[in-house]
Amino acid sequence: MLTFDYFKAVSIDNACELLRQFNDEARLIAGGTDIMVQIRKDDDRLSNMKHIIDIGDIPELSYVESKGDTIQLGAGLTHSQALSSALLKENVPFLVDAVSSIGSPQIRNRGTFGGNICNASPASDLIPVLEALGAKLKLKKAGGERIVDVVNIFETPYKTSLSPDEMIVEISIEKLPHGTKTAFIKLGYRKAVTIARMNIAVCVTLENGIITDTRISTGAVMPTPGRITSAEYILKGFRPTEDLIESAAKEVSEEMIRRSGYRWSTEYKKPVVQVLAKRALKKALEVE
Repeated sequence: MLTFDYFKAVSIDNACELLRQFNDEARLIAGGTDIMVQIRKDDDRLSNMKHIIDIGDIPELSYVESKGDTIQLGAGLTHSQALSSALLKENVPFLVDAVSSIGSPQIRNRGTFGGNICNASPASDLIPVLEALGAKLKLKKAGGERIVDVVNIFETPYKTSLSPDEMIVEISIEKLPHGTKTAFIKLGYRKAVTIARMNIAVCVTLENGIITDTRISTGAVMPTPGRITSAEYILKGFRPTEDLIESAAKEVSEEMIRRSGYRWSTEYKKPVVQVLAKRALKKALEVE
């Protein structure tokens, strides 16, 4: 059974100082929807944990703000708070769609954006949308901070590149430019409290009917969430057609195999992820 000391941080600086002091023997907790399950299971990922630092009540971590061309989200923002944000509904509706599919009302009330990212689940519903939005993370530690692209922090399933003394304090996303269309589609086993079997987020910008920018990101398809840049390249510079969408969707399934190899689930996943990608692209591009 795990035993540990509990500390309640009163500010970001206080949390960073505790992380500096305890380093890789400490874990952060905010909503607790992931780490509490790990504690109950005596998960190996917590084998060296001796200290829990509670950041759940730090006011400066919970906000949604518009600043110029960006929207900034505190890492302690809960999923339920995001769902009630008029700013997010107006500017990034597919982010709201993705968040609404996370867990149950109880999980959405407790779970936070920062915690979802740090858990680095391959089946996250939130991460693919953030990747499709080109989100950037502000990471802070005692004595410094840095900005990283969210797409670059996932090393292996459930592991990020954050150092033990760092914490996410803010997520920044750009407001969608004129002519940008989006879609989020999730496939799961159940209709409630569903962990994604597969999901996909698409963000496409058109100018005069030509696709000028595309971001496609998947979840529960490969070992880590990630963009499918090879499929994005197929779409850029062309008018959306059924054949073009079919080619890009096929490339999504081919890239899955290149990154993951053949597994017992490949025979099922390859055609299904292709259909899922096709549906998402057709929805975003409004192609019948």
